[in-house]
Amino acid sequence: MPEFDPHCVACPRLASHLSKLRDMYPTYYARPVPPFGDPRARLLIIGLAPGMHGANRSGRPFTGDHAGILLYETLHRHGFADRPKSVSARDGLKLKNCRITNAVKCLPPANKPLPAEIATCNLYLQTELAKLAPGSVLLALGTVAHDAALQAFKLKRKDYKFAHASYHKLPNGLHLLDSYHCSRYNTQTRRLTAEMFDQILHQARKLLSD
Repeated sequence: MPEFDPHCVACPRLASHLSKLRDMYPTYYARPVPPFGDPRARLLIIGLAPGMHGANRSGRPFTGDHAGILLYETLHRHGFADRPKSVSARDGLKLKNCRITNAVKCLPPANKPLPAEIATCNLYLQTELAKLAPGSVLLALGTVAHDAALQAFKLKRKDYKFAHASYHKLPNGLHLLDSYHCSRYNTQTRRLTAEMFDQILHQARKLLSD
């Protein structure tokens, strides 16, 4: 399996949804969104899926909507990005030792992928994770991303439970960090604050330097 297929239509519901969106929003990307960042990165951030008016519009993960504001500001603060804002896929922003992907590469209706769609897209994630160097850090943003990482390694959820700021040393030598997703809902309700997310990236940086 490749780690990404820009022409993938393996999930009929998602392919149909994107086709309708391309008709409704002719300027939107509205296709499977590729991973973004350093191909040799040792920090891999896993999100849920493209946002309707973010990555689905821009073609780059966490770019163009509220969810990316906290993410890119914090990445920049910790030296993983060369600028604090991601506004378009052509703005020249570069990630350093960091890569961003999604558990599901296509925007699902209501932002809720079906289990079968997560499983189908997990084949791409497996290929992506297999390329990580020993000691690399996975940062899972939310339960779906956390579970997708475990599924890729055929690990049981009961042995690696999701909770914000949880840390798991995986059998293959990789590190798994968990965080609440930096969605508008989570940041506006202060379920996830800038300080909380900063601590997660601080821990990721420390793990990479140990």
